[in-house]
Amino acid sequence: MTLPLLAYRLLTRLLEPLAPRLLDARVKQGKEDPVRVDERLGTTRVARPDGDLVWLHGVSVGETLSLLPVVDRLRKGRPDLTVLVTSGTLTSAELLAQRLPPGVIHQFAPVDGPHAVGAFLDHWRPSLGIFVESELWPNLILAARARSIPLALVSARITEKTLQGWTRIPASARKLLDGFALVMPQDETSAARLRSLGARIDGLVNLKLSGAPLPHDAAAFTALSAAIGDRPVVVAASTHEGEEIAIVRALDRLAERLCLIIVPRHPARGPEIATTLTRDGYRFALRSRGAALTGETDIYVADTLGELGLFLRLADVVVMGGSFGSVLGREPLGGHNPLEPARLGKPAVTGPDASNWQAVTADLVAAGGLMVVASPGDLPGVVAPLLADPSVARAMGDRGRRAAVEVGAGLDRLWQALQPLLPAVRR
Repeated sequence: MTLPLLAYRLLTRLLEPLAPRLLDARVKQGKEDPVRVDERLGTTRVARPDGDLVWLHGVSVGETLSLLPVVDRLRKGRPDLTVLVTSGTLTSAELLAQRLPPGVIHQFAPVDGPHAVGAFLDHWRPSLGIFVESELWPNLILAARARSIPLALVSARITEKTLQGWTRIPASARKLLDGFALVMPQDETSAARLRSLGARIDGLVNLKLSGAPLPHDAAAFTALSAAIGDRPVVVAASTHEGEEIAIVRALDRLAERLCLIIVPRHPARGPEIATTLTRDGYRFALRSRGAALTGETDIYVADTLGELGLFLRLADVVVMGGSFGSVLGREPLGGHNPLEPARLGKPAVTGPDASNWQAVTADLVAAGGLMVVASPGDLPGVVAPLLADPSVARAMGDRGRRAAVEVGAGLDRLWQALQPLLPAVRR
């Protein structure tokens, strides 16, 4: 073991007794589940089922949701295996509670202390660990390797900042990456960065490009659709601070009366959005407060968790949030997944900040299923023609759907790459 890794292990061992106090503070801040906080220390009330167990880990919402297609493939292809999914945030846990199939176990990931990691691994005894986009947590990786648990790092993404940090201790980075039996980055950029740190690259896969259309509540769709009536619907999806009011003001210039549904990326921002809309004199309904969407509702703030699939299905046109930060004087966020509306055959518009989805955006634009505008002020010029001619909008949505199918073929490659690592079927 390298000197930096030894120092990290010693430091975390010394600091680990403070973890319960720090976790209690996070509970008070609403950042940890008070009932399940001990899972962060590697302990659990859930018994481990008999047989082989495959463990999948993603840190936050995007990573854990990208795991769902892998969970589904495991359940269908290897029903003999127990599947355990870990994540690190409350929001991801809430979404997984809604989306994981029956029988799949969710736990909060342990903090990276030697005792917490050891307790977690000794209880669950996974036959394989699959990490998505994961940061390299030394104690977790080294402890799994010491127990001969094969690990896969898939859909891996490494930023330039992270790369620079690891290049200061290259031997340690190589030691950790050697702990993975399979490494499949998201793209060539991450592959080159990981290769420079000593990783062996086994191919590329971006799990955020795979998966089925987002789910929805059919009864809620019927009720909302009836309330909207014949009005066209624009959905502003996964919006961030400043974008909501900019989109509202821009679409004010449309001659046709429409129903604008705002789905903030972080639902907890609902009251903040309400304050802004009230200040500027707009009438709206806030879903989290139980306000109904009626024929009189022009702006509906859907500040609830896990319902994006419902509102995308109601849309005639989708405006992707997280893509206008730079032109609004805020930090660019890199956009959000344009495949979500494309999989549902919805024509979509995005702003100029799409660095997190650069290749996908280019593919969808080239296919004619997505348009890019320079600023919110340009939205009326592209939204109005789509609302005026539904056949044009449908054709654009169909082109996006076909392109999404072509883009999302990586899951099959990953499934084949995982075969040598999966435990043998027990007879």
